[in-house]
Amino acid sequence: MSNDAATTAPAPRAADAPGPSPEPPAHGLGASLPPADTRAKTEGTFPYASDLWAEGLLWAALLRSPHPHARILSVDTSAARRMPGVHAVITHEDIPGDGAYGRRIADRPVFASEIVRHHGEAIAAVAADHPDTARLAAAAVTVEYEILDPVTDPEKAFAAEPLHPDGNLVRHIPLRYGDPDVTGEVIVEGLYRIGRQDPAPIGAEAGLAVPRPDGGVELYLASTDPHTDRALAAACFGLEQERVKVVVTGVPGATGDREDPGFQLALGLLALKTGCPVKLTATREESFLGHAHRHPTLLRYRHHADAEGHLVKVEAQLLLDSGAYADASAESLAAAVAFACGPYVVPHAFIEGWAVRTNNPPSGHVRGEGAMQVCAAYEAQMDKLAAKLGVDAAELRLRNVLATGDLLPTGQTVTCPAPVAELLRAVRDTPLPSLPKDTPEDDWLLPGGPEGAGEPGAVRRGVGYALGMVHMLGAEGTDEVSTATVKVHDGVATVICAAVETGSGFSTLARQIVQETLGIEDVRVAAVDTDQPPAGPAAHGRHTWVSGGAVERAAKMVRTQLLAPLAHQFGMSTELLQITDGKITSYDGVLSTTVAEAMEGKELWATAQCRPHPTEPLDESGQGDAFVGLAFCAIRAVVDVDIELGSVRVVEMAVAQDVGRVLNPAQLATRIEAGVTQGIGAALTENLRTARGLIRHPDLTGYALPTSLDAPDIRIVKLVEERDVVAPFGAKAASAIPVVTAPAAVASAVRAATGRPVNRLPIRPQAAVASPKS
Repeated sequence: MSNDAATTAPAPRAADAPGPSPEPPAHGLGASLPPADTRAKTEGTFPYASDLWAEGLLWAALLRSPHPHARILSVDTSAARRMPGVHAVITHEDIPGDGAYGRRIADRPVFASEIVRHHGEAIAAVAADHPDTARLAAAAVTVEYEILDPVTDPEKAFAAEPLHPDGNLVRHIPLRYGDPDVTGEVIVEGLYRIGRQDPAPIGAEAGLAVPRPDGGVELYLASTDPHTDRALAAACFGLEQERVKVVVTGVPGATGDREDPGFQLALGLLALKTGCPVKLTATREESFLGHAHRHPTLLRYRHHADAEGHLVKVEAQLLLDSGAYADASAESLAAAVAFACGPYVVPHAFIEGWAVRTNNPPSGHVRGEGAMQVCAAYEAQMDKLAAKLGVDAAELRLRNVLATGDLLPTGQTVTCPAPVAELLRAVRDTPLPSLPKDTPEDDWLLPGGPEGAGEPGAVRRGVGYALGMVHMLGAEGTDEVSTATVKVHDGVATVICAAVETGSGFSTLARQIVQETLGIEDVRVAAVDTDQPPAGPAAHGRHTWVSGGAVERAAKMVRTQLLAPLAHQFGMSTELLQITDGKITSYDGVLSTTVAEAMEGKELWATAQCRPHPTEPLDESGQGDAFVGLAFCAIRAVVDVDIELGSVRVVEMAVAQDVGRVLNPAQLATRIEAGVTQGIGAALTENLRTARGLIRHPDLTGYALPTSLDAPDIRIVKLVEERDVVAPFGAKAASAIPVVTAPAAVASAVRAATGRPVNRLPIRPQAAVASPKS
């Protein structure tokens, strides 16, 4: 579910906060400053890539494989080339540079040449003077295939013939922590399966490629990582990076890798081939076929505990289905293995994790990758353990929760705030919603809605809990760095930073930082392109931390430039001056002037970088300080289940979250609500189904996203503002952690309502059917 809605939600307030909330500031950090692009989006004037136009424009279309696994015997483009209006047809033979790409591992061809490895893999691309002509010409390309048996079961990939020159194993992580011979008095086991969730951006992929006079090309894309996209394009085109420019257009929401890089590479190749601007707007089906999805995952768990319910040892086997290519699988596996025990103290842990290639659709970065899958499994195990011991599910969790100073199974010490117990108590102690009335007038409260076939007598209510954790920023030695420039002239401040606004609110945060630091209300954020220094991908809360930190440092440098002459004039240091509400005052009141007066006739600017402390890769035993910081969340889910039909209605989600510091209350509330709703989709409806590698129903009819009618009452009952001292402003990532935690909470509540194990996500109706005596 996209998260680019206007942030108009009321400011969240801790449920136990005494007295009325203080009046929020009008601007700066802590204000509910609305996004600058809200009006443009609501009026339909926001410049998305699909709206772009250029003189002499050609239209592109891709030919994609109808098979998940096949050998290409021949490709005949002659019929397509002869069609009137067709300007170019390209295949793998037309790629001047490196024919393979990948944001992490370059193992994916732009166009399949000998072997097709997944349904929808690109074979050829066409440029024509009309979109219909381009599509007809792409369909006219004749490909002769030798159909091969697809490998779609990741467990069989280990023994299958190699699907790729690099083999079928992408990565194996064996985590060893503690004594393998230790056992507990109570043991519970489980086998769990997590389905394939699609990012499902509101706007399908679109882009425009424009050739440059120097033989280069400009790409206008809804990119979330423009400098990496430029590097991929330059290698593919056989050009120096200076001759490729990526300009970021409006991004219609992003909850993972926003674009399929292969589509933009084909677009640029066509522009270089024809010498004309070329545009491509993908259909919804093409979007489903091309971009990466959440890794389907198989998880086997065994939890050991003592008679009091304290965890002794966790054993697990995790198998991630990477699909045909590696993409972000290595990173996703690292998160899954590291967080396989959850935010609990586990003295002994032995985890085996694998990511393997198959002929299934490609998997990659989707919000909370790796962490979401294991959360569903380890929380199911905690429910089983509580049931076996006869202990309240929330109480059992409280006996085991992680705190600051504890060790992760990777051997890393938790140095950041980890108020897990406080979060869990907050959701546990929040009053439950009232029960629905058993009358026909209120049948809309039943699972299935007002036209549902259910009977009130078959409805059971369940309450479930889940605790989740995610890492912030990159991991395992990733060099996290961002650069920002702040310029001030004529009373207007401009922020230049290549951090893409994906709906995360970075552009709003950048304005607030400058307002807070310089006392200038009119702050603008420049459009993003690759002429600016890199800021990295929009993932893992990076831009709040790294790019926000760079903006803050640059703004403080400008502040020093502004205050230094005044401080010198009055014989004091700049630290004795403060800026508040657009006024500059000294500690003793001798100096009092406005920022506008001090800035008159001046143009100030500064550039700064932010680079967090380094991390290290996990070693051969899964040990290492792999993460910069962690964030935590607790959710209590309340559901109503029709135990005869198996239909589920989520009544309420109570959320308590570790946020470090609230920078924009309304924006934060919206981010949490959107994340919870996306998690509910993963729990109940979202599953991109395949049959022997073929995607079934690649559209928004067959793939059911939760809508506003499906969203329950989402109550933010507590936000713990315990600042992380190593993070700029002390804030933590906000949107991934509710996505990670919500599916596990919903599954826990369905277990409580039905007594069924619920070991698969999304939850199938048959898994929620129980005896009326349950």
